[in-house]
Amino acid sequence: MGTRQRQVGMWTGAGAYERYMGRWSRLVAREFLPWCGVGYGLRWLDVGCGTGVLSGVVAERCRPRLVLGVDRSEAFVAAARGGAARFVVGDATALPVREGAFDAAVSGLVLNFLPEPVAAVAAKGRAVRPGGTVAAYVWDYAEGMGLLRRFWDAAVGADPAAAALDEGRRFAGCRPEALRDVWTRAGLAEVAVTGIEVPTVFAGFADLWEPFLAGQGPAPAYVASLDPPARDRLRDALAASVGADGQGTVGLTARAWAVRGTRP
Repeated sequence: MGTRQRQVGMWTGAGAYERYMGRWSRLVAREFLPWCGVGYGLRWLDVGCGTGVLSGVVAERCRPRLVLGVDRSEAFVAAARGGAARFVVGDATALPVREGAFDAAVSGLVLNFLPEPVAAVAAKGRAVRPGGTVAAYVWDYAEGMGLLRRFWDAAVGADPAAAALDEGRRFAGCRPEALRDVWTRAGLAEVAVTGIEVPTVFAGFADLWEPFLAGQGPAPAYVASLDPPARDRLRDALAASVGADGQGTVGLTARAWAVRGTRP
């Protein structure tokens, strides 16, 4: 299962990512940016930009002078290109930018996937001017991200071995004090953390379940590793755990933790 999971779990499919997480990340980004407190007409760096969700909201809402997105996935960068922002392939700990070239460096739903988060945040700090903002948001995997919490609870109920893959357990750094610690260790000042909660409303159970079949991310990778009977059992357990209103929609909520700091 390990090799198969690593293969299908790579972040490569832009369309699949949009349906799985991009649409919900966009809702968080619209609440996150005002909280960052960065003004208009400034220079933004989006590290781990993926398909350009956060960059797009910056361009839409902040009247930026410049938005540059950086991501290791060539497929995601290729999909992101074409909007108001610029996108390049690059590594979060070796950013292809000059020191102090930006007013704000941000990230959405990427910090927990980086092998060296403190080094990545420190690199973002070097990329902004003194007094510049470094900020990010991640899902509250342990409790508040309803879609993933329901998924992993159902998975572990059907297969106790899935507990080792539960993102709430694996990504223990996605909690307020852990995030505050990363920002502090990266040398940033005036560190603050807040929760952002958004609705995640699905057109029906198929709209909720089908993105798990595309292999984009840890939970879909786990689904892809199952044989058909086990996959059906998981689907049925997840369906039983979520409700639908009279129109057939499934309404959940998702909480993200947002963290910000400034370069001294």
